[in-house]
Amino acid sequence: MSRVLLQHKIKGWMVDWDERFSIEDYLFGAEPAQALVNLEHYLIPQGNTLVIADGEGRNSVYLASKGFKVTATDASTVASVKAKALAASRNVEVNYQVADFFDIDWSTQQYDNIVGIFFQFVPPDKIKHVLMNLRSATNKGGTLLIHGYTPQQIELATGGPKDVSLMYTKELFEDVFEPKEILVNKEYQMQLSEGSGHKGQSALIDFVAKC
Repeated sequence: MSRVLLQHKIKGWMVDWDERFSIEDYLFGAEPAQALVNLEHYLIPQGNTLVIADGEGRNSVYLASKGFKVTATDASTVASVKAKALAASRNVEVNYQVADFFDIDWSTQQYDNIVGIFFQFVPPDKIKHVLMNLRSATNKGGTLLIHGYTPQQIELATGGPKDVSLMYTKELFEDVFEPKEILVNKEYQMQLSEGSGHKGQSALIDFVAKC
């Protein structure tokens, strides 16, 4: 497996996700991201849904509880084990796969919905290619939903990477998607309380496209 996302070094900061997810509690909590709850109505109801970089399963489990048919991926084996435990505790089924973006053959993938919450560790020279792959893997009329940090998050320092080049901007999405595809492209700030990993005032962006 590629270790681009599982273990990465950014401006001298080495992050090993297996190690970070090895804590007893859920690093980002066991409840879904508030943005996902707020934007869920854009998704194809009960559709075949891929959740990328799903971590410990909080977002995939939520969607499964709402009747979506969910496949979830993450580069961390440790996170996958915790995600399966969370799904079992909520009595839902999720197809978990240990993989990162660069191991997936996107030409063989097709989903009604693709959801990416805080997948902030794609190198800046690869992010547009990743976004194009996600768009191509979304069925015609399907929904791509992305939520993450903007560059202002560096100053707030309440979660996320320490490298501003890994943050999202409205312009990034506008460079990849056509105006007619974009339903939501909004930057804002709000308080997060998602485990110990995301806590405090945060600079965020929501993006939704109808592909």
